[in-house]
Amino acid sequence: MKNLGQMMKQAQEMQTKMQEMQEKLVELEISGASGGGMVTVRLNGKGEMLGLHIDPTLFNSNDAEVVEDLIVAAFSDAKGKLEVRVAEEMSKITGGLNLPPGLNLPI
Repeated sequence: MKNLGQMMKQAQEMQTKMQEMQEKLVELEISGASGGGMVTVRLNGKGEMLGLHIDPTLFNSNDAEVVEDLIVAAFSDAKGKLEVRVAEEMSKITGGLNLPPGLNLPI
C-alpha cells in the first residue's frame, strides 16, 4: 500500500504541473512562416491564431489560391513548432514517460 500512496501523490503532483503548464501555454507564442517569410502566422500555446501577416506584394497577384496556400502552409509550420514545444514541456513534466498514443495533452 505504501507504493500505491506514493503513486497517487506523484499523480497529483503531475496533474498540478500539467495545470500550470496549460496556464503557461496561453502566454506562449509560436510563429510559422511560408513563402520565404511572405506569410507569417502567430499562434498561442493552445493553437489559437493570434496574428497573420501577408506581405503586401502578394496582393498584386491575381492568384488568390497562391496566397491561400501560403496561409495554410504558414499555419501548418506554426502548428508543427507548437506541437514540438508542447511535447518538450510534457516530457519535462512526465520525466520522459511516454504517454499512450492519442493522449495529446493539453492541445
